[in-house]
Amino acid sequence: KARANMEPLILKGIRDFDLEHTFACGQCFRWNRQPDGSYLGVAHGKVLRLERVDADLILHHVTEEDYQQIWREYLDLDRDYRALKAHLASRDEILGEATRFGHGIRILNQDPWETLVSFLLSQNSNIPRIKQCIEALCVSFGEPISSGLTEGSFEEGGTGPRYFAFPTPERLASLSLSDLDLCRLGYRAKYVLETAKVVALDGGKTLAGLRGGSESEAMEYLLSLCGVGPKVASCIMLFALKQHHSFPVDVWVRKVMEEYYGLHGATPNQIDAFATERFGSHRGFAQQYLFYYIREFEKEHSC
Repeated sequence: KARANMEPLILKGIRDFDLEHTFACGQCFRWNRQPDGSYLGVAHGKVLRLERVDADLILHHVTEEDYQQIWREYLDLDRDYRALKAHLASRDEILGEATRFGHGIRILNQDPWETLVSFLLSQNSNIPRIKQCIEALCVSFGEPISSGLTEGSFEEGGTGPRYFAFPTPERLASLSLSDLDLCRLGYRAKYVLETAKVVALDGGKTLAGLRGGSESEAMEYLLSLCGVGPKVASCIMLFALKQHHSFPVDVWVRKVMEEYYGLHGATPNQIDAFATERFGSHRGFAQQYLFYYIREFEKEHSC
């Protein structure tokens, strides 16, 4: 069959996976909710539409090969999140409430280069603006993707949307600051350009080689890159390098640590030490549940 006419891939009985919880929790920026409630995203040079129907997860326009080689790991489908949440909840009453509130969060295994640039752009910004900047980079400098999406509002070509892969470090390294002006990155343009030049030296091999390796080596390398501080480095480690003990501290995490755990005035190092003792080796997952809990709670109860 032609790609556009492929039957959807239906994964039966996928528990603990809510599309909104996962794609709107601040860990990724190229997934968008569609009018029918599904999510459409671009990752690893591929386009995917995901839909939940009762207990089933439906992947549209995907080959079995792409599912096995890309999406199964990207969506972290082999992890038992029910057991993980039970373990975290047993350690901490507050965290237990957070895991129930954000019960469908999964931590994605994202591309290290894309994640690095995305969180460089996240500094002193908000999610809508970050998404705009990333999309401008992709449309301007990424390779077009032939997605095969031809149904309804997902039509490709003509008046419908087109999709672009994330630009490679080599492509961005070849640009000038004036080339990036149309993407409206502000002062972050320098960070992106200088970092691209370093990563492009070995085609991203050093960056990719940090996945699941030494925490200290990953942190040292990331902090050597232009514009990367401890918080950005921790996000990259957690969301792209399988460093699930990483505990990023932003304004929301600091807020939950102060209001629920009494850590008023604590330094990031003190918060990290507390998280290590309280949440153990899965503290990266704990961070994401707590982050989502405090941020969404504030939204729901704001005037």
